[in-house]
Amino acid sequence: MPRIELTTDVQAVPETVFDACLDVDMHTESMGASAERAVGGVTSGRLKAGDAVMWEARHFGLPWRMTVRISDYRRPHGFTDEQVSGPFGRWHHEHTFTKNPANSSATVMRDVIDFTAPMGSVGRLVASLILRPYLQRLVARRNAYLAATLAGPPRPTDQRWQPQPPSE
Repeated sequence: MPRIELTTDVQAVPETVFDACLDVDMHTESMGASAERAVGGVTSGRLKAGDAVMWEARHFGLPWRMTVRISDYRRPHGFTDEQVSGPFGRWHHEHTFTKNPANSSATVMRDVIDFTAPMGSVGRLVASLILRPYLQRLVARRNAYLAATLAGPPRPTDQRWQPQPPSE
């Protein structure tokens, strides 16, 4: 099964990074190149434990739809989204957030994605040669956008990235 592992340094505290990663609107902004948007389930605001969202996008010139559910929620330490329906045989994306030991106001964000493609041995070949590198670039680009946005000057009218009190 292909695996993608990425680590990104973000100049914001874990609570802020956690909240931003679960913000549907920020996700949409970060995925502009593929015209990704939420079309079902929670379509704006912040996702929480048990929430589902259906994403629609264009990848490789083709329309894709994928519904994921937040299956694990450990604010501010991490969460997991898993495919409920969509193009993959399996999609399991674990997000973790830890304080950067060298800078207490920064976060080490880690993504671990395990996925499979349908269609047996052909799917395994496509996943390894095409999907894995493509998805790694896609997630790295999203993480760079998130890191740049959170490190930038605060937007006084935009409270989305401000840490929120823990949800019950």
